[in-house]
Amino acid sequence: MSLHMGKSKRKKPERLDIILLALLFLLCLLVAVPVLHVLAASFASQLEYETSSLLLIPEVFTLDNYIALFQDGRIWTGFRTTFIYLLIGVPLNIFLTTSLAYGLSRLKFPGGRFFFYVVIVVFLFNGGIIPLYLLMMQLRLINTIWSVIFAHGVNTFYFIIMRTYFTGFPESIIDSAKLDGAGVWSSFFKVIVPLSMPIIATMTLFYSADWWNEWYYGMIFIRSNFFVPLQLVLRSLSTNYLTANTSIIVAMVPIICLIPFLQKYFVKGLIGKNEFNAF
Repeated sequence: MSLHMGKSKRKKPERLDIILLALLFLLCLLVAVPVLHVLAASFASQLEYETSSLLLIPEVFTLDNYIALFQDGRIWTGFRTTFIYLLIGVPLNIFLTTSLAYGLSRLKFPGGRFFFYVVIVVFLFNGGIIPLYLLMMQLRLINTIWSVIFAHGVNTFYFIIMRTYFTGFPESIIDSAKLDGAGVWSSFFKVIVPLSMPIIATMTLFYSADWWNEWYYGMIFIRSNFFVPLQLVLRSLSTNYLTANTSIIVAMVPIICLIPFLQKYFVKGLIGKNEFNAF
C-alpha cells in the first residue's frame, strides 16, 4: 500500500523540465561533437579526413599522426620546459596567492583595505607588456625560465577567490592558536593551510592549467629553443590540420586526467565559507 502511494506521489515531468532537459542535451552535443571530431581526426588518415565533412568515428584507426608528432625532438623539449614551469611556478603561485589572500582577509591587518584596493586597481588597469619587458631586461632575466615564472606571479582573480574564502575563517581560530604560543607564520602553516586544502587544491588545478597552456610570456621573453614551452612547440609542429588536431589532443589529455582527482574540492573550494560556522 505504501509503495503504491509512493509511486502515486511522484510528480510527472512538467513542460518546462522537458524543455530544459532538451536545451541541456543540445548544449552537451554542441560541446561533445567538436571534441569527438578532433579526437577522431587525430586517429584518421589524411585521405579520410579530407573526404569527410564531419568525422566522428574513423573507418581505419592509425597512429601515424601521433608517431610523426612524437618523433620530432622539439616536443620533448616542450614537455620538459612545461614540467619545469609546473614544478617551480605552481608552488610559488600558491604560496604568494595564499599568503597575500590570507593577510588581506584579516580585519586587523594594518592597511589591509588600502592594499586590497591597490590590487583591484592593478587587476583593472594593467601596465602592459612593455613595462614588464623592460623590468625583466633590467633584472637580466630575458631568455631564462625565471622571466616567465615571475611574470605570472599572482593571478588577481584567483587572489579574490581565495580572499573571499578566507573571510569565512572566524577570528577565534587565530586567537586560539596565539594562546597556544603560535606565531603568525606558525599559525598560517599549521592551522590555516590544513583547513584551506579545498581552496588550495582548486587553485592548484587552476594554476596548473594556466602553466600547461602557457605560451604568451614564453613567446615574449624566451629566445632560446631550449626553453620553449610545449604550446609554442605544438604550434610550430602543426603544419597541417591532422597534426593540429593531434596537437590539441596531446595538449588536452594531461589536464583532463588531472580534473577527476581534484573535482571533489571544487564546491568546497569555491563556496567554502559555511563549513566554518561550527567554530
